[in-house]
Amino acid sequence: MNPKALHKISYGMYILSSKKGSEFNGQIVNAVIQATSKPATFIVCVNHENLTHEFIEESKVFTLSILSVDASMSLIGNFGYKCGRNFDKFEELDFRIGQNGVPIVLDSTVAFLEFKLINQVMLSTHSMFLGEVLNGDVLSAKDPMTYAYYHEVKGGKAPKNAPHYIGIEEENKIEIKKDSASGRYVCTVCGYVYDPEVGDPDSGIKPGTSFESLPDEWVCPVCGVPKMQFEKEK
Repeated sequence: MNPKALHKISYGMYILSSKKGSEFNGQIVNAVIQATSKPATFIVCVNHENLTHEFIEESKVFTLSILSVDASMSLIGNFGYKCGRNFDKFEELDFRIGQNGVPIVLDSTVAFLEFKLINQVMLSTHSMFLGEVLNGDVLSAKDPMTYAYYHEVKGGKAPKNAPHYIGIEEENKIEIKKDSASGRYVCTVCGYVYDPEVGDPDSGIKPGTSFESLPDEWVCPVCGVPKMQFEKEK
């Protein structure tokens, strides 16, 4: 099977937020499906190991912030590759508390939906949380980001706990032509590929900038690890 076929399923890019007492946490999700219209209900899949999974089970409420096409890789990396057990993902972030008491991310968000949990189905690695919509609104006229855009334009990869994760090495075999002279470098943590032909627009790095000439303080735009944790693409 060619796993790339899975990427043709239409996905969005969302920040899923929940709470546990006075604590907040959130993560990137794209496995979101509207289940019914009256009442409006949605299904979202979350890995059992994720802190957000624990928070939703505890509080029975969650929120989806729908990301726009201009959402930065650092914002996505903040919620996709950092653990909320030892890092406050909402620190220095623009957000407000919704009607269900859960944060609504305002940075690069086109719309939001607030939910109460009405059912949970346990799968082998993930839970399907079924939520009824309590509230929602449109915040921006910008286009929402699709997973295809994140994957093909932004150069993003799937974290290991994502429902559609197929492994960095396997994904790279499919997505990237192996060219030892390409000058591309791969993040050993999240699989992000720095391509000198593209640069890193979110960090002000212009196309044509080689990896070797990147500033020492430059970090992976997805997961935030330093330059030293990149390896030349083989």
